[in-house]
Amino acid sequence: MHKIGILHQPRIPASKPMAKEVAAWLQAQNIFCSMGSTWTEIAANNEGSSDISLLIVLGGDGSTLRAAHMTIDYPIPIFGINMGRVGFLSEAQPDEWREKLSRVLQDDFWIERRLMIHADLLRNGRVINSYSALNEVVVGRGQQARVIRLHLRVDGDLVTTYTADALIVATPTGSTAYAMAAGGPLLPPQLKNFVVVPVAAHLSLDRPLVLHEEAEISIKVEMDHEANLTADGQYGGEIENGDLIVVKRHIHDAHFARVDSSGYFYRRLMRRLGLFLTA
Repeated sequence: MHKIGILHQPRIPASKPMAKEVAAWLQAQNIFCSMGSTWTEIAANNEGSSDISLLIVLGGDGSTLRAAHMTIDYPIPIFGINMGRVGFLSEAQPDEWREKLSRVLQDDFWIERRLMIHADLLRNGRVINSYSALNEVVVGRGQQARVIRLHLRVDGDLVTTYTADALIVATPTGSTAYAMAAGGPLLPPQLKNFVVVPVAAHLSLDRPLVLHEEAEISIKVEMDHEANLTADGQYGGEIENGDLIVVKRHIHDAHFARVDSSGYFYRRLMRRLGLFLTA
């Protein structure tokens, strides 16, 4: 690996000193490093990130989501060191990064590809904004505690109309985030499905739907008050009555460098949920 990028999370005070420690460790092995924060970009002599072989992220899952957005146009594997609360997406804890990163440098790792979302917001038949997401896209009510009506079509056919606070369209990665909190199923990252989950559905379908990876999902919004769209928890703007949100698979996947076995997801999930496997 000729160049490695390192991102730290400014809101986590310990992340920047550790980023410097990781950089010094890599430089001692004659590996060029480029450092930045998850709030900016990789500082790489004014060059883009296309020539980075690996991106190390020190932070929580939010930091990893931002890294996935930064690298969306390039197949750059992400190696996360968890310094947040949950760390579903990270590969190493702070006390084991040397061991696991050494394996990556020795080419003893595998690439995990995770589905990402592309969403277009259309108004009067014209795309006014586009979004990408690794976790989910959410169409929901604004500050007023009033439901909205959401007409769901899949591949052009009307499926149902929700009366709810919000509708979540999540990837398998996002199935352990907001979608899980709203009662959706847990999907391992090897799957390439979408999950559609209503939030606080009222007198309408309240069960989640699992859709195939090539599905084109359209949501037409009907309301007489405020509504908005978020992508991976970031505010994407207000929605007007009659707007259409079209969601499909992004042309690129997110890439993660893994050294644990492919069954790591289940062990990690049980540990994060406070449950422990016995055998």
